[in-house]
Amino acid sequence: MNILGISAFYHDSAACLIQDGEIRAAVQEERFTRKKHDPAFPDHAIRYCLDEAGISQKEIDYVVFYEKPFLKFDRLLSTYLAVAPRGLASFWVQMPSWLKEKLFMRATIRKHVGYQGRILFVQHHEAHAAAAFFPSPFEEAAILTLDGVGEWATTTQGIGRGNRIELTHQINFPHSLGLLYSAFTYFTGFKVNSGEYKLMGLAPYGEPRYVDLITNKLIHIKEDGSYRLNLDYFDFCGGLRMTNARFAELFGGPPRRPEDPITHREMDLARSIQDVTEEVILRLARTLHRRTGLKNLVLAGGVALNCVANGRLLREGPFEDLWVQPAASDAGSALGAALFAWHHVLDHPRVADPLRQKGSYLGPAFSDETIQSYLEENRITYEQLREDVLCDRVAHLIAEGNVVGWFQGRMEFGPRALGARSILADARSPQMQSVLNLKIKFRESFRPFAPAVLREKVADYFELDRDSPYMLLTAPVRAERLRPLSDLEQNAQGLDKLRVVRSDIPAVTHVDNSARIQTVDEKYHPRFYRLLQSFQRLTGCPVLINTSFNVRGEPIVCTPHEAYVCFMRTRMDYLVLESFLLDKKEQPLWEEDDSWKSVFELD
Repeated sequence: MNILGISAFYHDSAACLIQDGEIRAAVQEERFTRKKHDPAFPDHAIRYCLDEAGISQKEIDYVVFYEKPFLKFDRLLSTYLAVAPRGLASFWVQMPSWLKEKLFMRATIRKHVGYQGRILFVQHHEAHAAAAFFPSPFEEAAILTLDGVGEWATTTQGIGRGNRIELTHQINFPHSLGLLYSAFTYFTGFKVNSGEYKLMGLAPYGEPRYVDLITNKLIHIKEDGSYRLNLDYFDFCGGLRMTNARFAELFGGPPRRPEDPITHREMDLARSIQDVTEEVILRLARTLHRRTGLKNLVLAGGVALNCVANGRLLREGPFEDLWVQPAASDAGSALGAALFAWHHVLDHPRVADPLRQKGSYLGPAFSDETIQSYLEENRITYEQLREDVLCDRVAHLIAEGNVVGWFQGRMEFGPRALGARSILADARSPQMQSVLNLKIKFRESFRPFAPAVLREKVADYFELDRDSPYMLLTAPVRAERLRPLSDLEQNAQGLDKLRVVRSDIPAVTHVDNSARIQTVDEKYHPRFYRLLQSFQRLTGCPVLINTSFNVRGEPIVCTPHEAYVCFMRTRMDYLVLESFLLDKKEQPLWEEDDSWKSVFELD
């Protein structure tokens, strides 16, 4: 039985194919269109999923959409009526696309997919919950979903057991933790639904001096974690912005423009809203634990990508273990919708399996034959290496200070590069964080990089004693890895904190001595695991910088051609395409027009 799951029309559109209960393929539309967070109907993603499974649209048994359009339309109309006439401009922006294709989704799906069979709809947070629980390693677990908004729900709590999920409590729009966090994303000059992770990365540079102001004026948080927003300070109900003049007055001036320097105000705002967000999540989790008595927790929704909150929840929360859907935002809801239909609607049994998500390596792969043909046709200089030689050679190159593009196997599903489409470098280098940000990624200097570490060595470097294969947990660097700081270093303020060497893996140690960790296990990605082993044998260090293979404003690369173009446009030193090693110094002169430069502009 073939079930196609679809998410579309808000952000991070995606498709997923479930075949007899197995996840065969899942991918975001952005990887094909090269439009970051592309919300368009996922035509390319659907075509890939069908091709990967070797089927046509006539062989699909069910198509499942990740939300209920009429229920969402009801929320939009009700909101516009409640704030009328203030929402008129937003109403006219929204309505054409709704009346053309979003509302009558059955017709839209039939038109795009060429499919005449059964179409099912699940509620938005049911899709999130299914994506959180069904691929998890737990037979039963508490469920917590948090995002901006689905149809009406913004936060839900529930239980997953066997092949069933039940959502028991919810908070409805306009009261939304995700929209509150996005309001601060907007106010600090970053792009909503894209820049939230920048706000999270900026938080450790600031002080929590606005926490009381936020909790007194913007959000009322109850002891059980439920909350209400003070809508007097927001404009997202009827306007085209997230915040209004009262919000700006509260925080001492207008929003930061994206091109303006980041000031201490933005740093303190980032730290304050991060602290408030973590407190809400902790209270919700404690209440959920009291209600369910379960030892495990699963998470999904865009807020679940806040790895700092996840790490704190694991350290301070009541649950023994947690699992976060690696594609926790709307992209993962395509997977959740398909799994909901398979288990919940069609009543197929479920066996808890830690490998069901397949390491989230669910996208396209390219054979050595395909890559060699591409290299030959474009007269690209390369060297082909045996498996045992490749990992040792690349380990030596990284140890010598080179930056290496690493393109291996099936592309990752979700926003994190996990060793399939990665840029790798030496975590021991004090200069590498700045080099990568400014010369490779072309992004803000304050942004931290994540470590990839051998699973069996993670506790030697970090305060973490469990798997973290999806880079969704933040943990402190172990005290013995930290270096003593002078008074001057300890008192560094703002972006001056960047210059302080804090540990023996400084390039992945954030300014608060934390790191967003990926544990690498041989069963998920054997070649990446062997590379880390080679690097450890050579240097004694089992840790590498792992950052996504893209530049700012551009999606992660999908094809060998996109990898090569990114390699040539940046100051990467080497590129590995499966078994092929490319040296930048040996490549033909790169020539093109200026059209590519748009990807480096502020996103």
